[in-house]
Amino acid sequence: MARKPVDLPTGVEIIGQSIRIRFMWEGTRRCETLPYSPTQKGIKIASNLRDQVIQSIKLGIMDEAKYAEFFPNSALAESAKMKIPSFGEYTQLWLDSREIVKGTRNNYKSSLNNYWIPHIALKRIDLITPTTIRRIITNTEWSSNSVKRNALVKLSSILEAAVNDDLIAKNPAARIEKPRKAKKIIDPFSRDEAEQIIGYLYANLSRYSRIYAAFYEFMFFTGMRPGEAMALRWDEIDEEECRAHVCRIVVDREIQERVKTKHERQVLLNERALNALQEARRIAKLKKMASASSFAESPFVFPPSKGGLWIKEPSVTIKHFHAALDALGIRRRRQYDARHTYATMCLMAGMNPAFIASQLGHSVQMLLSTYAKWLSSASDWNELEKLPARIKNGTELVQATEEGD
Repeated sequence: MARKPVDLPTGVEIIGQSIRIRFMWEGTRRCETLPYSPTQKGIKIASNLRDQVIQSIKLGIMDEAKYAEFFPNSALAESAKMKIPSFGEYTQLWLDSREIVKGTRNNYKSSLNNYWIPHIALKRIDLITPTTIRRIITNTEWSSNSVKRNALVKLSSILEAAVNDDLIAKNPAARIEKPRKAKKIIDPFSRDEAEQIIGYLYANLSRYSRIYAAFYEFMFFTGMRPGEAMALRWDEIDEEECRAHVCRIVVDREIQERVKTKHERQVLLNERALNALQEARRIAKLKKMASASSFAESPFVFPPSKGGLWIKEPSVTIKHFHAALDALGIRRRRQYDARHTYATMCLMAGMNPAFIASQLGHSVQMLLSTYAKWLSSASDWNELEKLPARIKNGTELVQATEEGD
């Protein structure tokens, strides 16, 4: 039986060779045996611990997690551990609870399934340590630093959410070194190259296929993302006001009612963009005159030449693009670089950066950081001309002053 010598602190008792403390919580008397010997030192530690427990109860901060922190070997703590999900379970819950687009969700699933799920899916999430993660990193053959960084960022996001959900105290991936983020390669075409590509496409594509020539002329002279141009509808074009409303994009073969930056925008259309629209409208009329069973009337400005309402795959346009580059002897680049070409042409022409940023759907800061090289080159000689051709030396300045007197 427990015995309580007169000199023992309140709520502290000795049970055989162990110490036990007693307290009330949620209307129930609690008794917890501690891993301390019944020495003066052990008794003092037990008394201090009980004081902390009583204080937590008075402050209303005692819960199952706090109780488990005080008494990690208690039955309640063991029960709480059983409620902690595995990494796989929590990851699925996290993904299901997030409102993210299909492309982003698939990106997460791919990274997690390739690098983390095979190793820690069944591991309780609170048992994942930095060493666990480092061991996986070491044993994985990474195809590139960008892939490695992407996988670590996604893992850290999930573990950070687990911290916020009070499942773990710290994010074990927070201090894992990530490769530096690779700078995006900006590789625009020159104005002359852009004109050659557009000219080649108009000269070599016939009938309905000329829609791709119009598509690239429009891309080069509006700076729209390929997916934005593919998803552009006729009812979003105001040819009188020379404007296009950009509010959707093609992703994974589907139309998404959003744009990359989540902010819709109005793009002003120059003569070249309007010329591309005229060609697209001419082709649409030709299709309409054909058999109704051959071509369904599309609400989209740039439908594919062989049927369908919108261009679903980048490969549909890229094959014509690459054919033009190869025939012209121009180095192959991404069709996305048509967007970069528009931005750099505008900068080199001395246009207002705020206007260009608005056209592209960027912030001015993003525009300047992305295209600083071309912004500088456009104004370098003008800036240099501000420097006098020759600066007078000290003697000449004194003489000039004396002559003035």
